[in-house]
Amino acid sequence: MSYQLELRHFKYFLAVADELHFRKAAEKLFISQPGLSRQIKQMEDILGVSLFLRDKKKVSLTAAGEYLKNEVEFILNHLEITKKQMKLVAQGNTGELRIGFLGSAMQQVIPELLLNLKESRPGINTSLEELSNNSQLSAIIKDKLDLGFVRLSRTPPGLEIQPIYEDTFSLVVPKKHKIGAKEFTGLQQFAKDSFILFSQEYSPLYYDTVMSICEDAGFSPLVSHKSVHAQTIFKLVENNLGIAIVPTALQYGFRLKVKFIELKKIPQRATLSVIWKTDNRNPALENCLNLLLQKEE
Repeated sequence: MSYQLELRHFKYFLAVADELHFRKAAEKLFISQPGLSRQIKQMEDILGVSLFLRDKKKVSLTAAGEYLKNEVEFILNHLEITKKQMKLVAQGNTGELRIGFLGSAMQQVIPELLLNLKESRPGINTSLEELSNNSQLSAIIKDKLDLGFVRLSRTPPGLEIQPIYEDTFSLVVPKKHKIGAKEFTGLQQFAKDSFILFSQEYSPLYYDTVMSICEDAGFSPLVSHKSVHAQTIFKLVENNLGIAIVPTALQYGFRLKVKFIELKKIPQRATLSVIWKTDNRNPALENCLNLLLQKEE
C-alpha cells in the first residue's frame, strides 16, 4: 500500500520535534503513543530519511529532522496567517500586520506609525509584540512577524534592514545625585560608579556601543546589573544601585526619581532600524513600508 504525505504528518512531526518525547507529544495531540509512532514511521518511509534518533533514554532530531523542523514551522505559520488574512479580506479589510519591537520604539516610532496607518490605511489590523533583537529576527524568518524594530547593524541573508530613527544617548542617575546636567563635564566623572545595562543577549549592539562610550572616556564600566526592561533599569537607578546609559527617547513616559544627562558631544548614536523578510508577500507590509520609508527619502 502506498501512502502520501498529508498535513497531519507535519503537525505530528512538529509535536515530536518540539517535545522530543513521543508520549508527551501524543498527549499534546490527543492521540495514542503507538498511533503517533506509526505516523512518524510512515512519514520517514515516504520521505526515505530518518527524522529522529531513538534509544531507551532519549529522542533527538537527525540533521534531516532539524532541517525539516525549521521548514515545517515556516509552512504552518504561513498557513495560519494566510487563513487569518483571508478572513480579514472577506470582511472588507486589507489584512493584518504583525509587528515586533524594542521598548524604545514605543516612545515615538510605533505610535506615529500606528496613527499614520489608521489615517491612511484603516483596513489594516495590527498586532504588537515586544521582543529582543534576536527573537524578532527568528520570528520574521519563521514568518511569525512581518516587521521588526531593532537595534542591529546587519541581518542574515533574506532580510532587509533600513535605519529609520537616530537618537542620542543619555546618562541616567538618581534624582539626588550630586552631578546633574550643569555639573557634568564628562563621563569620566562616573568611572567608579556601577552601571546597569540592557542585557547583552537582549541587544548586543546597544551593549557594545555603551562599552565603547565608556572606553572612549578612558575606563571600562563595572556592570552590576542587567535587564531587558527600561522600567527595571530606572527603578534600580532610583534606588541608588547604579547608573545607566540609555537612548534619550526612553526618558519619556516614566515617572521615577531619576534624572537624565544627554551625552550630546559623543559620536555614538542609538540607531533604530526596521527589518522585514525580502520575500514577504503580505500586502499590508508593503503599505506600511511605503509609509515608513517615504518619510526617510
